[in-house]
Amino acid sequence: MSVKNFIVIPAKNEAPRLGSVLEKLVARAYPNIIVVNDGSTDDTHRIAESYGVTVLKHHVNLGPGAATQTGIEYALEQGADYILTLDADGQHYPEDIDPMLSKINHSGADLVIGSRFLDPDNPVPKNRRLFNKIANILTAFLTGVHVSDSQSGMKVFSAEFARKLDFRFNGFEFCTELFRIAYQQQAKLLEVPIKVKYTEETMQKGQSLSNGFVMVFRLVRRYW
Repeated sequence: MSVKNFIVIPAKNEAPRLGSVLEKLVARAYPNIIVVNDGSTDDTHRIAESYGVTVLKHHVNLGPGAATQTGIEYALEQGADYILTLDADGQHYPEDIDPMLSKINHSGADLVIGSRFLDPDNPVPKNRRLFNKIANILTAFLTGVHVSDSQSGMKVFSAEFARKLDFRFNGFEFCTELFRIAYQQQAKLLEVPIKVKYTEETMQKGQSLSNGFVMVFRLVRRYW
């Protein structure tokens, strides 16, 4: 019986970038692509539909954690064996998808993280490197799990592990919450190197040092 892989892409106001991402995925003939339109106010929904992929919609913006949860739950309902998450802004390279799926399929891992920091030549901006180091320390402190890229948006879950996910944080805090769940479930976790690219637009999105303090407060209040 063939393995059913699903790709989940949370997206909020990604109309200028999403088309390029989907074009590359469709060209590589990935059959099960899910875009979760997280309350976008631009043409994200229309662009996703134009590529013939499954589009789920949050009528209001709930956050990346909630969008990821929605995509994972839908994929499980469709009989997914493995679920890979991917950023909608073009930061990730589709060429890394197959190695990640192969790794989780052949290793028996529950969770595989695509790490931007296992490849020293990756062009990750200094402020993102600093933010991730702080996030890694916080993640280890709160969850007991040490990884090189705790905030990576590119991950693969086995269906068995994905069924145990119930994110309580709708925002980016879910990235740290994921490792707490992995620790509690004694999940087998691996990291593999991935390539990334940053543009001026992508640098304006996602996590930053400014909102990082808010994340720390919320995480510590819940777990400490």
